[in-house]
Amino acid sequence: MKLLLTSAGISNTSIQNALVDLLGKPIAESNALFIPTAIYPFPGGGVGAYRAICGTAPSPLSQLGWKSLGLLELTALPSIDKKAWVPSVQETDALLVWGGDPLYLSYWMRQSGLTGLLPSLRREVVYVGVSAGSMAASSTFGEAYRNPPNASANALTSEDIVFATPEGKISRTFVTTQGAGLVDFALIPHLDHEDHPDASLANAEKWAARLPVPVYAIDDETAIKVTDGTVEVVSEGHWKLFTPNITDTDV
Repeated sequence: MKLLLTSAGISNTSIQNALVDLLGKPIAESNALFIPTAIYPFPGGGVGAYRAICGTAPSPLSQLGWKSLGLLELTALPSIDKKAWVPSVQETDALLVWGGDPLYLSYWMRQSGLTGLLPSLRREVVYVGVSAGSMAASSTFGEAYRNPPNASANALTSEDIVFATPEGKISRTFVTTQGAGLVDFALIPHLDHEDHPDASLANAEKWAARLPVPVYAIDDETAIKVTDGTVEVVSEGHWKLFTPNITDTDV
């Protein structure tokens, strides 16, 4: 598989060009399946899923002019014969994995059978993640919660840490868990975004220090492009790479 892991979708020309390069053809000639599952634990999740599918959400993804766009709802798959949905995944050009709660998403990726299916997909399929959809592609990732979801029962570790925000310090439970294992690094999206105060650069360093893998902290104008194991940062914004016990790259 090829991957394009974003913080906020196809947010600029550089990221869109990277997507077209991974597809190997224009978006207008490519078929895609949209996975909204991660958004449901959030208040108004159903509305958020509808907006994302219809292309009215702030993060550009489904509205890019795909040749066809289907829906793959992971929570429904365990009750459906695999013959009804596996072929559509095998035949698609792109899997568009929406944002929301990464712990919930990774749980349903496993429960649905999608995690087990992904390694067998033809190498031309492009996994396009947005926020939580990007985080869940990792072998190991972490997320900070005010109240961890039920899926945290399957967590590898869980600890309380304090993050600094412009409004003062906030206490969160930091949960680490296993993702789909498509990449051997983790991702922190929305770096320095005003709506995500726990994703400041200082907090990202604290976050990354609790993970056993390299961690890319990326803003909404940055994406990670992965082709045959080769990692490339595509950015019109800023990002930072943390490696265990070492601060590597700052851009």
